[in-house]
Amino acid sequence: MKSSDSRLQTASLEEIKRGYVEEAEVYTCVCCGYETEAGIIYPEEGVLYEAERYMRVHIEKAHGSVFEYLLALDKSVTGLSDVQRGLLAQFYEGKKDAEVQQALGIGSASTIRNHRFVLKEKERQAKILLALMELLKNKDLHAPAAWVSPVMKQGHMIDQQAFDISEAEREKVLQSYFPEGTKGPLTTFQMKQKHKYIVLLEIAKRFEPQRTYTEKQVNALLQQVHDDVVEIRRYLVDYGLLEREPDGSQYWLGSAAEQQGEGQRPAT
Repeated sequence: MKSSDSRLQTASLEEIKRGYVEEAEVYTCVCCGYETEAGIIYPEEGVLYEAERYMRVHIEKAHGSVFEYLLALDKSVTGLSDVQRGLLAQFYEGKKDAEVQQALGIGSASTIRNHRFVLKEKERQAKILLALMELLKNKDLHAPAAWVSPVMKQGHMIDQQAFDISEAEREKVLQSYFPEGTKGPLTTFQMKQKHKYIVLLEIAKRFEPQRTYTEKQVNALLQQVHDDVVEIRRYLVDYGLLEREPDGSQYWLGSAAEQQGEGQRPAT
């Protein structure tokens, strides 16, 4: 099953906020990977729910709320200190500054107001950083043409070590994960980001330039690579190696593949 870190990394901000991803009529919880499927009715305590509504019921029963789940993540994921985590929990409950100060025993009410300011400042900085990264990926025309890591569509950048991948390293990684050759199956998709990007670039070569694919065709092609079709497809899209229509009806080689001399949007 896909790890929680991986689910959060590939989900959009809106998907993370609502707690689930919708893809091909399947709703997947970003917290635990639980899935519901359109067309199936889910009973719960004498009430019948459609798939999307039941996903919200699941999140509430299993995780309390998306806020609670995210707040409980490791500080290496959230970037929050223990104090900030405690403050956010209190704020979420709607408590006043004086009540928060009394509950946590931190300084005074003015100290709590200062903490609120710091958190708001972090929010503003995060928005600017996301905007900068989005603008950068469309404007960085001077990046080296060979083996440059892209900015993921959801605002995540792969590790800095993924830059400047040598040909020798690329060949070594591909031989490791494609023991039968790059036209054969992939042994696993559980690997560090740097290797994942190298592997995804190779997988993208299986798609023909200037051709559109339906989601079913993409899945059939990726099934020949590895059973984890949904995760690989999502990573291809997030890394810009595949582009798609908003409704997922059509896919084609994307701008990152084009940078490698492969992709170009089909003429309409």
